[in-house]
Amino acid sequence: MEHYLDLNHDSGVANYEIGNEFIRVQFKKKSKIYTYSYASAGYQHVENMKQLAQYGDGLNAYINKNVYHLYVK
Repeated sequence: MEHYLDLNHDSGVANYEIGNEFIRVQFKKKSKIYTYSYASAGYQHVENMKQLAQYGDGLNAYINKNVYHLYVK
């Protein structure tokens, strides 16, 4: 997993991993890793999350607003 930059130092996201059809996210206060896939969250959401993860800002807010419960269970 890659360390999330968190440019504004206000995110709950600690690390992420990008795959072809998914993104995995680990939050700072949780050991569990959450996988958001095309099948669970939709293509556009996953692609948006990949961009935010690589940019290093906005991922936590995006997850909370758009895909909070749409991780692979």
